[in-house]
Amino acid sequence: MFWLSNAAIVILTFLAMEFVAWATHKFVMHGFLWILHKDHHEPHPHVMERNDAFFLIFAIPGILFLLFGALNGYDFRFYIGAGITLYGMAYFLVHDVFIHQRISWFRRSDNRYLRAIRKAHKVHHKKAGKEDGESFGMLIVARKFFAEQRRDS
Repeated sequence: MFWLSNAAIVILTFLAMEFVAWATHKFVMHGFLWILHKDHHEPHPHVMERNDAFFLIFAIPGILFLLFGALNGYDFRFYIGAGITLYGMAYFLVHDVFIHQRISWFRRSDNRYLRAIRKAHKVHHKKAGKEDGESFGMLIVARKFFAEQRRDS
């Protein structure tokens, strides 16, 4: 039964990270750390962006939870760190690989949910500035994007 509670911690942490990511994106990345996020909203020829610094900013808590949890007999902190890390992996695959095609995998999808995610992100990027944005989350998509979706070609 112990493993079940650990799995629940991982799953709940993963789900909570969507709300943490939404709030951080809206209030930090489009707020006082816009200087790091701005280049993500502008066309550029570079492979890397200043925005990629957020990878490290978000990875540090996951690593610390994993480390301190492991040092203390794999207590609950380890499983929180695992949930944070799994969300980071999902973010990389969905945002960097699927949406922005930084790696040429998953170019097309007939999946309604994945097309809605891509549509929501495109709407987010229509605003180049830091103000008046929408769709700050990654995995939770507003219903209107399912209705408005169109097949990417």
